[in-house]
Amino acid sequence: MNSNTDAGRKPPPSTPSPPPSMEFQAPALPPSVHHAPSTMATPAANTSTPSFNSTESICDTKKGKYITAESDETGIAVNDSRNAHLSRPLLLCAMVAALSSINYGWVIGSVNIPALVIEECSSGPETWKSGFPSCIPMSSTLWGLVVGLTALGAWAGSMYSGKIADWIGRKRTLMYNNAFFVAGALLCGTATSIAQLAVGRFVSGIGCGFAANIVSTYNSEAATTKSRGFLGGFQQLMILVGLFLSQVVSIGLSDAPLWRVLFSLSAALAIIQSGLLFMIPESPKFLATKQRYDESRSALQKLRGNLDITLEFEELVALLDAGSRNASVPKPSLWQILSGKTEVDLRHLVFCVLFLMLSQQWSGAKGVMFYSTEILSATFHLSDSEIKHIPSIAQLLTLGIGAIGAVAVVIGMSVLDKVGRRTVLIVSSLATAICAALIVVGSKLDLGPMVATFMYLFNLVFQCGVGFIPYLSASELLPYHVLGSISGLATSVNCLTLFVISFIFPILDKALGSYLFVPFVVTNFITFLFGVFMMPEAKGKLITEVIEQYQGPPHILYGGFGSKKSRNANN
Repeated sequence: MNSNTDAGRKPPPSTPSPPPSMEFQAPALPPSVHHAPSTMATPAANTSTPSFNSTESICDTKKGKYITAESDETGIAVNDSRNAHLSRPLLLCAMVAALSSINYGWVIGSVNIPALVIEECSSGPETWKSGFPSCIPMSSTLWGLVVGLTALGAWAGSMYSGKIADWIGRKRTLMYNNAFFVAGALLCGTATSIAQLAVGRFVSGIGCGFAANIVSTYNSEAATTKSRGFLGGFQQLMILVGLFLSQVVSIGLSDAPLWRVLFSLSAALAIIQSGLLFMIPESPKFLATKQRYDESRSALQKLRGNLDITLEFEELVALLDAGSRNASVPKPSLWQILSGKTEVDLRHLVFCVLFLMLSQQWSGAKGVMFYSTEILSATFHLSDSEIKHIPSIAQLLTLGIGAIGAVAVVIGMSVLDKVGRRTVLIVSSLATAICAALIVVGSKLDLGPMVATFMYLFNLVFQCGVGFIPYLSASELLPYHVLGSISGLATSVNCLTLFVISFIFPILDKALGSYLFVPFVVTNFITFLFGVFMMPEAKGKLITEVIEQYQGPPHILYGGFGSKKSRNANN
């Protein structure tokens, strides 16, 4: 095949049928799409990939060849990419994409430790130097609104992120999205008024909304079946890494006027990621949906390194073809999906995706991430002089909360594919509710060490399951043709709930005092009941199997912790 300007859209050479033991039983490929024989290596020079001609990929371990593999005695390819776990090229690409998630964590975490310095001028009276005030005094309610505007911006970003990513691609969307992070960082870093700080938080929030949706989409589309669980939690892990890093840096940059530098560092991270994005491939699934099959195959090979991608690529194209075979029929509207007026009733699965995204935020964990320094300062009855001393005991304890969250996600990801999503969610939500109750007990008894201990455990058990399972739920439970619209809606629900929690948390703190965590005992217990009776199990299952098993309106799936109740659950 000669390279030319249209080469990226030309079909590869014809493929003979694979041996019976390897034959793929999914719907046939489109007539115009066939693939190179698995017994031949196809030089990369014969496959035009315009997106990567100018830059060497950091994810390419054998540049210049598509790697194929020998078969074992059963006829199954020894090096078949469908059986692969997490490879180095895939991990590197996922990490570059997840720099947006680190920036998300930086944005939401950077306001925690310097909060009292900014809103209450705790480091000293307001002074102006070089045209900038040392602090921006405001009430706790107004501060809650400023903090919460990040979530409101994230909601706005999530509303359009899916459509834009389906139009221009996942990689380019992440690249253009960094403009919001840069603009928001500069607005916050140079803020001279409450209004400018609020606008900066909102603009940064738009970037967070795009990141929340697109990073998980890119990683799920790049993942192998056996790495889905790990990469599904990777986004939450990177958010917590960003949050922890922002809090570590905050110790040295929380005093006036250095908190401005703290906010501005988000722009530097965005610029670094923009450069690295040129070095990773686009999502193979996105390219295949645009019928750019040569580019799709090249991108998949870069993600799989030395593995034989022949059959995985055939499955990818065949499944997309099966989903678009009725191309003349328009995609169902959001209302049709929510009302069950689709060919297959997806309402139970849609309900589960939306509930999981809601439950992640109503748990109260983000309140801890945003306001732990203030809560712990009050819990330990720190004086004004002790609060002014940086780092205070409350700030040091806040660092530990951020660190333990990242460790917890790694623990959760390591057991997710072994025990299943439902079991992890049940244990995590119940333990979170118990820890919230014990925080209340410690507060009533005025035992600061007890409150701090169970705040640590609260974040630990939350991040082990409830914190990251929602991010992989949509891609594991929903078919591709509804994924964009429902993912956007789910992210919107998540962001709006986060806005409400961020805004009312300081209000609840003043109103409820020692009983601050009582509402979160209730909400986390509701999540526990959902896990026991309604949560689908997607471990090791194809999307088609999940849909067949759990289709129908929202209903009770299980009669208890293990017994299946509904007809669909028994399929």
